[in-house]
Amino acid sequence: MRRDTETFIELLTGAQTAVFGYIVSLCHDHALAKDILQETNLTLWRKAEDFEEGTSFNAWACRIAYFHLLNHRRKRSREQLVFDEDVFDYLAERQETRAAASDRRLEALRHCVAKLPPAQRDLLDRRYCPGASVQAIAQEQGKTEGAVSQALFRIRTALQRCIEKQMPREEPA
Repeated sequence: MRRDTETFIELLTGAQTAVFGYIVSLCHDHALAKDILQETNLTLWRKAEDFEEGTSFNAWACRIAYFHLLNHRRKRSREQLVFDEDVFDYLAERQETRAAASDRRLEALRHCVAKLPPAQRDLLDRRYCPGASVQAIAQEQGKTEGAVSQALFRIRTALQRCIEKQMPREEPA
């Protein structure tokens, strides 16, 4: 049971940015989005046993957030002008589609980074460490800043091409 709890906590904390972004995109109120996120987290925790392993945690979490948003909208609908429910549903569906595409892109990026030669992966790791700079990397490796920048540019270009090959063609939004 402890391992299941740890796994669930990892999924929950890993989804916070995506779920918060989803909520903000639908309510456009940062303070309200924080409140809805907290309500969503409580519901996710209470319904942890309902999560089906092997499915998208982010999609499940966003769906629960959607219902909290819908409930909030219904409460406020008497107070002010709000989107028609059909428009709100459309926006929510579009955002879920974008979130799913983002998940697929992130998975493709992970796959492509794993395919890089060790020296290129090491250079990426060094560059994206907190506080790292091209200047510091160049000094460590005895290269010019331009050479390091060019190497990073080539790596990013290769990753972009790899991701594009990995991603299925999607209909324009």
